[in-house]
Amino acid sequence: MKHLLKTYFNYIIVTVLLFSFSCSRTSESNFLTQEQQSQIDLEQIRERGKIIAVTNYNSTNYFIYRGKPMGYQFDMLRHLAEHLDIKLEVLVTNSLEESFQKINDGEADILAINLTKTSERKKFIHFTEPYLQTHQVLVQKKPKNHRRLTKNKLDEELIQNPLDLADKTVYVQEGSAYSQRLKNLAGEIGDTIHIIEVPEEAETLIELVAKGEIDYTVADENVALVSQTYYPSLDVSLAISFPQNIGWGIRKNAPEFENQVNDWLRKFKSTRSYALIYHKYFKNQKSDLVTSDYYAINSGQISSYDNAIKDAAKDIGWDWKLLASLIYQESRFNPTVKSWAGAFGLMQLMPTTAARFGVDESSSPLEHIYAGVRFIKWLDNQFEDVIKDSEERKKFILASYNVGLGHVLDAQRLAVKYGKDPNKWEDNVDYYLKNKSEAKYYRDPVVKYGYCRGSEPYKYVYEIMERYEHYNNILN
Repeated sequence: MKHLLKTYFNYIIVTVLLFSFSCSRTSESNFLTQEQQSQIDLEQIRERGKIIAVTNYNSTNYFIYRGKPMGYQFDMLRHLAEHLDIKLEVLVTNSLEESFQKINDGEADILAINLTKTSERKKFIHFTEPYLQTHQVLVQKKPKNHRRLTKNKLDEELIQNPLDLADKTVYVQEGSAYSQRLKNLAGEIGDTIHIIEVPEEAETLIELVAKGEIDYTVADENVALVSQTYYPSLDVSLAISFPQNIGWGIRKNAPEFENQVNDWLRKFKSTRSYALIYHKYFKNQKSDLVTSDYYAINSGQISSYDNAIKDAAKDIGWDWKLLASLIYQESRFNPTVKSWAGAFGLMQLMPTTAARFGVDESSSPLEHIYAGVRFIKWLDNQFEDVIKDSEERKKFILASYNVGLGHVLDAQRLAVKYGKDPNKWEDNVDYYLKNKSEAKYYRDPVVKYGYCRGSEPYKYVYEIMERYEHYNNILN
């Protein structure tokens, strides 16, 4: 609460000096005109090879749980990227102003948050086909003895009518549509509602209501209902707006991309895949999520082995989150898993490799981690003289960890033969490893280790590096 009050006083000072900012009442000086906006449309996105989305991290849109990137917006974006047959990159910010700026300056292509369609926002971005319809609700806390109260008595303790918001203090995220709605509501009821705008986003403010640190906030009903499953003491029954459309935001000067997204959304909304995504995040009971040790936003943890992973990663000079991503890829942090080929443990070492580095199936999970790291260190030594860039070298190490050093060396030799850089992974060595299942390549005289189902290590490297980016998005 002290933090919120400090933020509030700072906000008042800024307001006096610069006038208030609100995304629902946005100053045109905050955003580029359509002519000034970055000229990036579908063709440029395809040439780039990836769609860049900006979203916010919370327990609905985008988060890490038990090592896996998840979220309603994230899952939707993955399906869109698959439809476009390009990769997905996710940028994260919980600042609405920054989100809009990233779209308009070309840093991102699509704004994927719970974005209410308003006439003011339409001045600066285009909205996609709506994928949800919701309305704003008041979030308040039930009294401590609410279970013993009759419904009539409980109704007396809670605000049941917008008129009763007169002279009440409501905290909302700065730049959100909630502030403007409350201002309009104050005019409608002919009284004052004390609106305090703070940087914290809706889910954080809902949590503060649940903890009793603030009395009221406003959120979209779908988000409020999900939060109510975490915090049963909340009441979210009072609607304070008419139904509103929720869509994604796109730059105004990207008509081809906008049309593609809209065509896809119209079809996707009627599919079973969409129904499953919606049910997963808005219908399932997830009361254990925010209290879990492995809900990374709150706990900062990915797995129960984080401390050992952090310690082991120091031995190879890796960011521990990259090593964690590798372990997730190998075993999902399950130390008892065993593959059809005989690989076992957290690091899925093959028996001969495990023996070489001093462990077997009876060894502890921590011993497996350190053995796997020793193997990684050995692989690093094989490449360090020729691949000086340590970040680039990691991709070669990951591929070798999965498929074996020999096949990666073959792919490097093929790269040399075909005029590519043998010390660059993307669009160079990765191509030849991916296609090493083709006779043209695995029968080439420069190849020493023969056939390889190369799509697997290619995918392996990409997925580990992609997950690592998600870990970096959520964890410091």
